[in-house]
Amino acid sequence: MIFIVEDDSEIRELVLYSLRNSSLECAGFADGEEFFEELKNTKPDLVILDIMLPKEDGLSILKKIREMRTLADIPVIMLTAKGSEFDKVKGLDTGADDYITKPFGIMELIARVKRLIARTKKPIESETKLSFENIEIDTLKHSVKVGGKEVVLALKEFELLCFLIRSKNIVHSRETLLTEVWGYDYIGETNVVDVYVRFLRSKIDERFDVKILTTVRGAGYKIG
Repeated sequence: MIFIVEDDSEIRELVLYSLRNSSLECAGFADGEEFFEELKNTKPDLVILDIMLPKEDGLSILKKIREMRTLADIPVIMLTAKGSEFDKVKGLDTGADDYITKPFGIMELIARVKRLIARTKKPIESETKLSFENIEIDTLKHSVKVGGKEVVLALKEFELLCFLIRSKNIVHSRETLLTEVWGYDYIGETNVVDVYVRFLRSKIDERFDVKILTTVRGAGYKIG
């Protein structure tokens, strides 16, 4: 099930029509109030969320989603009429998995939706148990524990951590991490990697007073 929160009825109905024509189950909402009311009954597989909404903006709604334990791992695509670097980074910084700027091509949106859903339906690799020092990961349960204490990660945070642990002691460039974790190129937007590294550091390194993620100046990032 895909939820789209968009106050423009023409855009909302177009996206819903296109998703259904692609054999994807979906539901639309005009604002955050309707959206959160339906969340009491249904947990979606993915959320398409407009930034400019009445009553409560999309970034505020996204922040609430990421703070809800049962919804924190749901992938979210942000829709925005703005194309500035600031808005893109702000959306990612709040926990968005992807963003697309209006006006957008419907086929591109459908492709991104399918790609994100596919990545959430299966483990990134064949092994289901990963570990590094005091970090333990169960990829099937989307579970991360540090020193026995659970850490809640959003989808891309989780996938980035898994990839780095699988290839520990290897330095990966931002471009490599974009390709391997995001699955497509953010042309000119490699700072998304820096944003998610910061997320992981705040949730693991800073919270547990350890140094897991290492920055290799001019080269990229590694674990170990």
